[in-house]
Amino acid sequence: MRNSGLYVHVPFCRTKCVYCDFYSIIETDLIDEWLKAVEQEAALYGGTEALFDSLYIGGGTPSLLGEERLARLFEALHRHFTFSTDAEITAEANPDDATRSSLSFMKSLGVNRLSLGIQSFDDRDLAFLKRRHDSARAQAAIGAAGDAGFSNIGLDLIYGLPKQTNKAWTATLEQAVSFRPAHISCYLLTVEGQAPLAAMAREGEVRLPGEERVRSLFLLTSRFLESRGFIHYEVSNFAASEGLICRHNDKYWSHAPYLGLGPAAHSFDGSRRWWNVRSLAAYCAALKGGNRPQEGSETLNSEQLALERCYLGLRTKRGIDLEDLPDSAGPAVRQLCKARLVRECGGRLIPSAKGFLVADSLPVLLT
Repeated sequence: MRNSGLYVHVPFCRTKCVYCDFYSIIETDLIDEWLKAVEQEAALYGGTEALFDSLYIGGGTPSLLGEERLARLFEALHRHFTFSTDAEITAEANPDDATRSSLSFMKSLGVNRLSLGIQSFDDRDLAFLKRRHDSARAQAAIGAAGDAGFSNIGLDLIYGLPKQTNKAWTATLEQAVSFRPAHISCYLLTVEGQAPLAAMAREGEVRLPGEERVRSLFLLTSRFLESRGFIHYEVSNFAASEGLICRHNDKYWSHAPYLGLGPAAHSFDGSRRWWNVRSLAAYCAALKGGNRPQEGSETLNSEQLALERCYLGLRTKRGIDLEDLPDSAGPAVRQLCKARLVRECGGRLIPSAKGFLVADSLPVLLT
């Protein structure tokens, strides 16, 4: 578990966004109970030889915790775990909570990377998504982050909304790059699990764009951001330089070990994966009894690990090592290269932007 990543899930939101299927609740009166349970879970895993070079506080809405609780959380994490001196420490923040004062406090705790859930600079889109902020507040939050001393700022955006035009989406991208962020994540609006959007789609209240429209928006996004100097390093992620690629999230795609704390958090040690219960009540009850709050686990054999490496690698510009592919993959490799979905470079198979569009299908063709 050297150079591992640590993730802490903060499952609280003031309101639920229409698209979100991450585990979260709006009962913020349970924050103290959650914090005590996280401290207990950290104690169960603490004392190991793991060295963490990334910490990601996600959610939910971590910026809801306030100064006292954030300080208590960081104190517990530093008490039980060892972090490298150059650790990347990310915290997510909602623009509605992001003030110069609150962000300066985060920075004083050691947070050196900020992820702002902007989603759009179009007020109509923000209203549809049920976000708590408007475009003016989003812009003010980015300014507050800079004033607080953050230089490594990531912006999250969403595209593929009903009736979204190229012009409207390009305007949001133009606005985003005008702030010179270190990182931009562009996520396709999709129907997920129990998210309110799923019910709206089933009942015909909304109609999301079809496959060809999604393809057009994805390629527009890639071309636009690469033309502005961003590196399209993963299907949904763009960095202003190699050094600004999100170190923590890159662990998920490179099969590096990571530990997750909090309800619904996932962990991986290189061969075994486990995940916590998706219930705050069950999570807290397990830890109160001195037990790990695991809902399930799986141990991957060598074949499963190889398939995952292929699947994850083909979602990134790093690609996969050609030597990891079976000899029988030769014809498929040549066919995919001819279709310009991938290219061979330095003994690796690298997906193109068009390849990213079918990233989930590539491993099936190659293995």
